[in-house]
Amino acid sequence: QVQLVESGGGLVQAGGSLRLSCAASGRTAGYAMGWFRQAPGKEREFVATTSWVGDFQNYADSVKGRFTISRDNRKNTVYLQMSSLKPEDTAVYSCAVSDQIATMVKGEYKYWGQGTQVTVSS
Repeated sequence: QVQLVESGGGLVQAGGSLRLSCAASGRTAGYAMGWFRQAPGKEREFVATTSWVGDFQNYADSVKGRFTISRDNRKNTVYLQMSSLKPEDTAVYSCAVSDQIATMVKGEYKYWGQGTQVTVSS
């Protein structure tokens, strides 16, 4: 079993930055860790993912060049640095763990956190 706890969300103005953290307990060695988001009335969508050693990463087109995913395996934590935030980035952001390398498919993630709210004002 893996438990995930996100933090770092909040209210920020458009153009601002936030860094989300996701601390994992349990075995994540060898697993990919990713971020997804869900806006009100919309389906959960893929944001970014990284492999265990960080050599494979994928990003949604909507966040490429603005968001950066990273992980510290000593701390069992994955981060999402978000810059140049837009109102359309407003959503609940959740992290997840998969045994598939850097997959963008939400159905291939086995464990999920509860999420942290990110609100970007215009």
